[in-house]
Amino acid sequence: MSAPDTIVLIHGFWVTPRSWEHWIAHYEKRGLRVLAPAYPGFEAEVESLNADTAPIEQVTVPQIVERLETLVRGLDRPPVLVGHSAGGVFVQLLLDHGFGAAGVAINSAPTEGVAVLPLTQIKAAFPVLKNPANRHRAVGLTFDQWHYAFTNTLPEQESRALYERYAVPASGSIFFDSALATLRPGHQSTYVDYHNDDRAPLLFVSGEEDHLMPPKVQRSNARHYRSNTVTEVREFAGRPHLLPAAPGWEEVADFALDWALAHAK
Repeated sequence: MSAPDTIVLIHGFWVTPRSWEHWIAHYEKRGLRVLAPAYPGFEAEVESLNADTAPIEQVTVPQIVERLETLVRGLDRPPVLVGHSAGGVFVQLLLDHGFGAAGVAINSAPTEGVAVLPLTQIKAAFPVLKNPANRHRAVGLTFDQWHYAFTNTLPEQESRALYERYAVPASGSIFFDSALATLRPGHQSTYVDYHNDDRAPLLFVSGEEDHLMPPKVQRSNARHYRSNTVTEVREFAGRPHLLPAAPGWEEVADFALDWALAHAK
């Protein structure tokens, strides 16, 4: 089978596909086709989504998954799937559903059943979870909250520039549902079959200093997989949550792609 010629980059919450702008150009220089789809309603620019948060309030996990599966299904050959934060969950869901030649989940949010909850994650998520009314809102982060959750290893000036460039509110509804998924009976929207032997290889990439989705979350998520296929974890020292745009992103991008091409199913 031919090697993958397409990379699909899936953004997370509190950002848009703009967060992949460096990776898009970087991978295109390596001769690959790069797709960075937006969630339904997130096709607008960051500035527009900050001005009108209605699309963020309305989006659902099934809508996001359907859009991504439709995109991948239309490709000539299975692509490499790379997702950041919530995008890491969508990579896992797509792989479990039979899509993709290999997947990379970067500082991934947990899929259903991963119950580990480090203190830094509680603090980083507190702006959303502190108020039950946020379940029906688009919830933004102040700069200080963003700096703690996304760019804690960066100087304030650099962190603020990234905040102004990339930050948008997140769906309180999806965030609450994800936080409560493990406590509810039956399978929820972030369920994957951890015993799926047909799943393509999966790499978890973790930033050592990530407050929002710490390495402990990545390691726990990886340990849940009991299938007879490749599941690995790679941790990058001194890195924050915003790996797609934080300094040193090139090293992460190259490692992720090289690993995926070497393990592509």
